[in-house]
Amino acid sequence: MGRIIYGYDSAEIEFEDRLLAHLKVAIVTKLRRDEKFTLSWDHGIDGGGGRSTVWIHPSIPLQFIFSGSREATLNRDWIEQLMMSANSTGGLQVVAEPRDGAQHPA
Repeated sequence: MGRIIYGYDSAEIEFEDRLLAHLKVAIVTKLRRDEKFTLSWDHGIDGGGGRSTVWIHPSIPLQFIFSGSREATLNRDWIEQLMMSANSTGGLQVVAEPRDGAQHPA
């Protein structure tokens, strides 16, 4: 499991490395454009259920830490889905990877 370390209090948000690699692309793309947005995800049954949302802003410290040493092969379709949600009024929503997505080296 990888982590996003976010904010001045260094809150840690855990995601599977493959998902984290795709979130990183979407988040960094938005921040490069100086865009602010929310990031929302479900905790899942293992996480006790529920849902969280954080405000992502270029001035707030952010780190991506991966548990594995290999870079993930990126799925362009998944990135596009994440970017479409990030550009919506609901903000960036963590969604499952599409099954037949185009794979590209990181």
